[in-house]
Amino acid sequence: SHHMAARALLAVVFPSLLLVVAFSTDDGAFGLQPISRRSFPKGFIFGTASSAYQYEGGVMEGGRGSSIWDNFTHQHPDKIADGSNGDVAVDSYHLYKEDVRLMKDMGMDAYRFSISWTRILPDGTLRGGVNREGIKYYNNLIDELLSKGVQPFVTLFHWDTPQRLEDKYGGFLSPNIINDYKDFAEVCFKEFGDRVKHWITLNEPWSFCVWGYAEGVSAPGRCSPWEKANCSAGDSGREPYTVGHHQILAHAAAARLYKQKYKGMQKGKIGITLVANWVIPISRSKSSIAATKRSMEFMLGW
Repeated sequence: SHHMAARALLAVVFPSLLLVVAFSTDDGAFGLQPISRRSFPKGFIFGTASSAYQYEGGVMEGGRGSSIWDNFTHQHPDKIADGSNGDVAVDSYHLYKEDVRLMKDMGMDAYRFSISWTRILPDGTLRGGVNREGIKYYNNLIDELLSKGVQPFVTLFHWDTPQRLEDKYGGFLSPNIINDYKDFAEVCFKEFGDRVKHWITLNEPWSFCVWGYAEGVSAPGRCSPWEKANCSAGDSGREPYTVGHHQILAHAAAARLYKQKYKGMQKGKIGITLVANWVIPISRSKSSIAATKRSMEFMLGW
């Protein structure tokens, strides 16, 4: 998880810095200008990003329930490069003020973080009760960000399905997840929407479906035997599509709820985070161009 956290930070914070280095070395030869913040249009948002399980730690503190990532890292440490887990991670649960100070020092405009579903609803359901300690933690984080001039961008689901829902009905393999996710999203809109103006329903549904249900390398670690990935159960040819279908429906339910019930008053935006490779045709043939479009659609066309 530490590697994943580092990768997330690199992806968001450092691309422009890497470009500066690449272009600076060739300035003389090509007459190119170094890339800096001034190279970007006014209003371009510079930020950093994280996810709850990769950063927070405090997994047994503040009334938090367990997620499929807690289960996955403890049951299958062999599937984590260094055998680590997110029990402590970078301890943002306790060190969030220091984290926010560093963001301000770096000149960040925004911080994208995810809310742990089970820190808000410990058993994953509204019926199981809202955890006020979890609400307090995110209120404190949001208020700290705003006090330092950093805008919160909030991801509602970053792959950490409540373990109780995984055990109860298979998590995102079941359509039951849609209403439970919508209930969770609504608690977040109610509690934080007065200050949060940028919402992300799901982080990279493609990655969640493929890595979690086709290749078995991420939680919940399901795949077919022919993947040879030491999965205890799964169907790599079917389950990723079932999960993808339910992710789309969950996204739609939360986005519709926000737009119909909260957007008018809170004046925020809601969207989704997608991931894709960039593909170019190997030749100018119609078949190559069609293959390129098909490849992009398959990964990006949610």
